Amino acid sequence: MPQTTLAIVTGHTRGLGAALADALLSRDAEILAISRKRNAALAARYPGRLHEAELDLADLSALGAWLSDGALGRFLARADRVLLVNNAGMLAPVGPLADQDAGAVARAVSVNVAAPLMLAAAFAAASAQAPDRRVAHISSGAARNAYPGWSIYCATKAALDHHARAVALDDNRGLRICSVAPGVVDTDMQAEIRGTALERFPLRERFDTLKREGQLATPEQSASKLVDFLLSDAFGSSPTADIRELG
Repeated sequence: MPQTTLAIVTGHTRGLGAALADALLSRDAEILAISRKRNAALAARYPGRLHEAELDLADLSALGAWLSDGALGRFLARADRVLLVNNAGMLAPVGPLADQDAGAVARAVSVNVAAPLMLAAAFAAASAQAPDRRVAHISSGAARNAYPGWSIYCATKAALDHHARAVALDDNRGLRICSVAPGVVDTDMQAEIRGTALERFPLRERFDTLKREGQLATPEQSASKLVDFLLSDAFGSSPTADIRELG
């Protein structure tokens, strides 16, 4: 009997998130996708297998209410393999510490840290009976290397890495977790980086060069590698990984 795979994916409407959802759906997974908007094109391509929840992950009260309603448990109740892919994230605010707006900082920490950690905890509780359960945080090289102007992005991505390290030490009844850096991907976030003033992000020219020289991976290329890893026996053998360093 074929294995049933159910996946929860955040930020599935564009870029890497859309490519990750597409890659999983193309491998016969059924997906519950969480984003502020729906992905009509993806839903049309995979009728009946893409379920969408419209949530702003910066609104932690709304996310908490949705989780309390038991949506995850109802979706995950009938699977052999269950996956959580915490992909949604944001770069802003960019710039020196004194220029960072407090509200923008709070939104970034909510989307990049609080929401993934809330979802991971709820997923672990709701998937306790599944024989194969996996959590993937989509991290960044910025989690492991500091960049001027990116103090919030670096700190929030580093939080995901350290969360995975600590969770891996717990008795999680077979749950695998890994915080995975996807490499430098040609997404709207890259366009945002290249549109940032040099005084706010002094290393911008490095990213201009990557784009100009065709060194950015496409979302589809990175998603394929990420999903290969997510579904492999190697996933979770280390709590952090970089997709560029995997064989």
